Amino acid sequence: MPVLRLMVLVDETNDVELLTALADAGVDGFQVRAKRLNDTELLELTRRVIAFASGTTVLVNDRVDIALLAGASGVHLGAGDLPIDEARHLAPGLLIGGTCRNAAGARAAHRAGADYVGFGPIYATGSKHGLPDPLGPEAIGDAARVLPVVGIGGITDRNAADVYAAGAHGVAVISGVWDAPDPVAAARDIAAARP
Repeated sequence: MPVLRLMVLVDETNDVELLTALADAGVDGFQVRAKRLNDTELLELTRRVIAFASGTTVLVNDRVDIALLAGASGVHLGAGDLPIDEARHLAPGLLIGGTCRNAAGARAAHRAGADYVGFGPIYATGSKHGLPDPLGPEAIGDAARVLPVVGIGGITDRNAADVYAAGAHGVAVISGVWDAPDPVAAARDIAAARP
Protein backbone atom coordinates (compact mmCIF):
# COMPACT_ATOMS: atom_id res chain seq x y z
CA MET A 1 0.00 0.00 0.00
CA PRO A 2 1.60 3.30 -1.02
CA VAL A 3 2.46 5.97 1.53
CA LEU A 4 0.37 9.08 1.07
CA ARG A 5 1.67 12.15 -0.73
CA LEU A 6 -1.17 14.41 0.49
CA MET A 7 -3.16 13.43 3.57
CA VAL A 8 -5.95 15.56 5.04
CA LEU A 9 -6.93 14.98 8.66
CA VAL A 10 -10.66 14.78 9.37
CA ASP A 11 -12.64 15.14 12.58
CA GLU A 12 -16.30 15.42 13.49
CA THR A 13 -16.40 19.16 12.72
CA ASN A 14 -15.45 18.73 9.05
CA ASP A 15 -17.88 18.30 6.16
CA VAL A 16 -17.20 14.72 5.06
CA GLU A 17 -19.32 15.28 1.96
CA LEU A 18 -16.41 17.36 0.64
CA LEU A 19 -14.03 14.39 0.71
CA THR A 20 -14.93 13.21 -2.79
CA ALA A 21 -14.14 16.65 -4.22
CA LEU A 22 -10.92 16.81 -2.17
CA ALA A 23 -9.88 13.44 -3.58
CA ASP A 24 -10.61 14.69 -7.10
CA ALA A 25 -8.40 17.71 -6.30
CA GLY A 26 -5.40 15.49 -5.52
CA VAL A 27 -5.79 14.32 -1.92
CA ASP A 28 -4.80 10.65 -1.93
CA GLY A 29 -5.80 9.89 1.64
CA PHE A 30 -7.49 10.97 4.82
CA GLN A 31 -6.72 10.38 8.49
CA VAL A 32 -9.62 10.28 10.93
CA ARG A 33 -8.48 12.07 14.09
CA ALA A 34 -11.44 12.78 16.34
CA LYS A 35 -10.32 12.50 19.95
CA ARG A 36 -13.53 13.88 21.47
CA LEU A 37 -15.75 11.10 20.10
CA ASN A 38 -16.65 7.94 21.93
CA ASP A 39 -15.90 4.59 20.29
CA THR A 40 -19.30 4.22 18.61
CA GLU A 41 -19.17 7.75 17.21
CA LEU A 42 -15.58 7.29 16.00
CA LEU A 43 -16.48 4.05 14.24
CA GLU A 44 -19.45 5.75 12.54
CA LEU A 45 -17.36 8.74 11.47
CA THR A 46 -14.66 6.45 10.07
CA ARG A 47 -17.22 4.53 8.06
CA ARG A 48 -18.63 7.80 6.68
CA VAL A 49 -15.15 9.00 5.73
CA ILE A 50 -14.48 5.71 3.93
CA ALA A 51 -17.79 6.02 2.07
CA PHE A 52 -17.17 9.60 0.90
CA ALA A 53 -13.44 9.11 0.27
CA SER A 54 -13.93 6.08 -1.95
CA GLY A 55 -10.79 5.16 -3.84
CA THR A 56 -8.42 6.82 -1.39
CA THR A 57 -6.45 5.54 1.59
CA VAL A 58 -8.16 6.10 4.94
CA LEU A 59 -6.19 5.89 8.19
CA VAL A 60 -7.42 6.09 11.76
CA ASN A 61 -5.42 8.00 14.34
CA ASP A 62 -4.48 6.00 17.45
CA ARG A 63 -7.03 3.19 17.08
CA VAL A 64 -6.13 -0.13 15.46
CA ASP A 65 -9.44 -1.63 16.59
CA ILE A 66 -11.52 1.07 14.90
CA ALA A 67 -9.41 0.83 11.73
CA LEU A 68 -10.00 -2.93 11.54
CA LEU A 69 -13.72 -2.75 12.34
CA ALA A 70 -14.38 0.05 9.84
CA GLY A 71 -12.30 -1.51 7.08
CA ALA A 72 -9.80 1.38 6.97
CA SER A 73 -6.50 1.07 5.11
CA GLY A 74 -4.29 1.83 8.07
CA VAL A 75 -3.55 3.49 11.37
CA HIS A 76 -1.30 6.28 12.60
CA LEU A 77 0.20 5.75 16.05
CA GLY A 78 1.72 8.27 18.43
CA ALA A 79 4.15 7.73 21.28
CA GLY A 80 1.43 6.93 23.83
CA ASP A 81 -0.58 4.61 21.58
CA LEU A 82 -0.33 0.88 21.00
CA PRO A 83 3.31 0.10 20.10
CA ILE A 84 3.94 -0.18 16.38
CA ASP A 85 5.25 -3.75 16.59
CA GLU A 86 2.13 -4.85 18.51
CA ALA A 87 -0.11 -3.13 15.96
CA ARG A 88 1.80 -4.86 13.15
CA HIS A 89 1.23 -8.21 14.91
CA LEU A 90 -2.50 -7.53 15.25
CA ALA A 91 -2.97 -6.12 11.77
CA PRO A 92 -0.21 -7.19 9.39
CA GLY A 93 -2.08 -5.88 6.36
CA LEU A 94 -2.60 -2.31 7.58
CA LEU A 95 -0.51 0.67 6.53
CA ILE A 96 1.08 1.76 9.82
CA GLY A 97 2.58 5.14 10.54
CA GLY A 98 4.49 6.26 13.59
CA THR A 99 5.28 9.71 14.93
CA CYS A 100 8.78 11.13 15.29
CA ARG A 101 10.71 14.35 15.59
CA ASN A 102 14.19 13.21 14.52
CA ALA A 103 16.14 10.49 12.71
CA ALA A 104 16.51 8.40 15.87
CA GLY A 105 12.73 8.28 16.17
CA ALA A 106 12.45 7.30 12.52
CA ARG A 107 14.95 4.47 13.05
CA ALA A 108 12.97 3.21 16.07
CA ALA A 109 9.73 3.32 14.07
CA HIS A 110 11.42 1.47 11.20
CA ARG A 111 12.69 -1.28 13.53
CA ALA A 112 9.19 -1.63 14.98
CA GLY A 113 7.66 -2.13 11.53
CA ALA A 114 6.26 1.28 10.55
CA ASP A 115 5.66 2.01 6.88
CA TYR A 116 6.18 5.75 7.29
CA VAL A 117 6.62 8.42 9.96
CA GLY A 118 4.64 11.55 10.60
CA PHE A 119 7.29 14.21 11.29
CA GLY A 120 6.65 17.52 12.97
CA PRO A 121 5.56 20.03 13.78
CA ILE A 122 7.24 21.51 10.74
CA TYR A 123 5.71 24.96 11.31
CA ALA A 124 3.72 26.51 14.15
CA THR A 125 0.21 25.11 14.38
CA GLY A 126 -2.87 25.64 16.47
CA SER A 127 -4.38 22.26 15.57
CA LYS A 128 -2.76 20.40 18.46
CA HIS A 129 -1.66 21.76 21.82
CA GLY A 130 1.45 20.91 23.82
CA LEU A 131 3.74 20.42 20.83
CA PRO A 132 7.42 21.33 20.90
CA ASP A 133 8.77 24.28 18.93
CA PRO A 134 8.51 23.93 15.14
CA LEU A 135 11.31 21.88 13.62
CA GLY A 136 11.37 23.58 10.21
CA PRO A 137 11.59 21.71 6.91
CA GLU A 138 15.39 21.47 7.12
CA ALA A 139 14.99 18.92 9.95
CA ILE A 140 13.35 16.37 7.62
CA GLY A 141 16.41 15.18 5.69
CA ASP A 142 17.98 12.67 8.10
CA ALA A 143 14.66 11.03 8.98
CA ALA A 144 13.71 10.82 5.29
CA ARG A 145 16.74 8.62 4.67
CA VAL A 146 15.27 6.03 7.06
CA LEU A 147 11.55 5.90 6.19
CA PRO A 148 9.15 7.91 4.04
CA VAL A 149 8.37 11.10 5.96
CA VAL A 150 4.96 12.76 6.00
CA GLY A 151 5.47 16.30 7.29
CA ILE A 152 2.78 17.77 9.53
CA GLY A 153 2.20 21.01 11.36
CA GLY A 154 1.25 24.34 9.82
CA ILE A 155 1.47 23.15 6.22
CA THR A 156 -0.42 25.21 3.66
CA ASP A 157 -0.41 25.88 -0.05
CA ARG A 158 2.22 28.59 0.61
CA ASN A 159 4.84 26.30 2.19
CA ALA A 160 4.10 22.73 1.04
CA ALA A 161 6.64 22.93 -1.78
CA ASP A 162 9.39 23.68 0.78
CA VAL A 163 8.43 20.59 2.80
CA TYR A 164 8.54 18.35 -0.27
CA ALA A 165 11.84 19.93 -1.39
CA ALA A 166 13.36 19.17 2.03
CA GLY A 167 12.81 15.44 1.45
CA ALA A 168 9.28 14.74 2.67
CA HIS A 169 7.49 12.01 0.78
CA GLY A 170 4.17 13.60 1.70
CA VAL A 171 2.40 16.18 3.81
CA ALA A 172 -0.49 15.99 6.25
CA VAL A 173 -2.76 19.01 6.41
CA ILE A 174 -5.54 20.18 8.68
CA SER A 175 -6.22 23.93 8.79
CA GLY A 176 -4.39 24.50 5.49
CA VAL A 177 -7.40 22.85 3.85
CA TRP A 178 -10.30 23.07 6.29
CA ASP A 179 -9.77 26.73 7.26
CA ALA A 180 -9.22 27.89 3.67
CA PRO A 181 -11.99 29.94 2.03
CA ASP A 182 -12.16 27.19 -0.62
CA PRO A 183 -10.92 23.87 0.81
CA VAL A 184 -10.96 22.15 -2.58
CA ALA A 185 -8.87 24.88 -4.23
CA ALA A 186 -6.43 24.79 -1.29
CA ALA A 187 -6.07 21.02 -1.64
CA ARG A 188 -5.51 21.40 -5.39
CA ASP A 189 -2.77 23.98 -4.77
CA ILE A 190 -1.04 21.79 -2.18
CA ALA A 191 -1.23 18.79 -4.52
CA ALA A 192 0.36 20.90 -7.26
CA ALA A 193 3.36 21.54 -4.97
CA ARG A 194 4.41 17.88 -5.17
CA PRO A 195 7.55 17.27 -7.20
